[in-house]
Amino acid sequence: MSPFQSTSVLVIGGLGFIGSNLTRRLVSLGARVAVLTPSRERHIVLVDELEAAGVVVTEGDLRDHGLVSRVVAGHGLVFNLSGQSGAIRSMEDPWTDLDVNCRGTLVLLDALRHVNPAAKLVAAGSRLEYGRPASLPADELAMGEPLSVHAIHKRTVEQYLRLYRRLFGLRFAIARVTNPYGPGQPAGRTAYGIINRLIQLALAGETLTLYGDGRQLRDYIHVDDVVSALLALAASPAADGGAYNVASGTGTSMADVAAMLIEIVGAGRVAHVEWPPLAAQIEAGDFVADVSRIKRDFGWTPAIGLREGLAQTVSYYRSHAS
Repeated sequence: MSPFQSTSVLVIGGLGFIGSNLTRRLVSLGARVAVLTPSRERHIVLVDELEAAGVVVTEGDLRDHGLVSRVVAGHGLVFNLSGQSGAIRSMEDPWTDLDVNCRGTLVLLDALRHVNPAAKLVAAGSRLEYGRPASLPADELAMGEPLSVHAIHKRTVEQYLRLYRRLFGLRFAIARVTNPYGPGQPAGRTAYGIINRLIQLALAGETLTLYGDGRQLRDYIHVDDVVSALLALAASPAADGGAYNVASGTGTSMADVAAMLIEIVGAGRVAHVEWPPLAAQIEAGDFVADVSRIKRDFGWTPAIGLREGLAQTVSYYRSHAS
């Protein structure tokens, strides 16, 4: 029997890219799922599907303390996959990144403290928190200087969690997700999710633009593997208070990903352009995560190789083209 059978679960950001995949998986595992989303209208088809499956969808802002206090009540497990993303966007609009990510998290923690102190929170971190680590693969302690406002805010969120654990006994686990890709990301998303963006361009027969020579390494992970890792952290008391890399553990260059996609899709072409000044300033260089800790502690390893995952994702977007 699934450890989530009949468990009451709240997924904040449950209609987003990772959140929607997690919500569907939880439903399939027999959980009683509720979702908090900033917009029903933007995801109306998905809302209809989930509500037909018994998911309770509430529209609202994570910064609304009264609303959040109501929706967190009664759930044994809370996933927070909401927030503002994108390193460049955080530099262009640091105030929104601060307000959504930091104030939003504090509203959630305060609500849990007062109305549902026994709940466990699983929160999504970011590989941007590592800055430029001194060596690769980067383990969970290999923190370099943060290179963007977003990285600082994500680190701050982790400190909030640790403080609430020390003072109030908050149960939490953090999944530092690297570069996720796969089904479910909106086609127009450009601030993050580079692989899905390249797939959309290739399917349209357009140019896949890469900064510089495109040789910078990234650690790409399929969203199904991300969901499995989130569930592993949620199910195990041993994860409480910990931060874990959720990644493939393998580095692949942007140029190699683009070439692979063009081969799979059978369309598209690559163009190399100069780095925009701000992007160049905050570029972290190569990044590959060390995933030995989560493997050792919970037996989790990614199941979907990059080429397989890319082909699956291309097939999904082809079949869902409007």
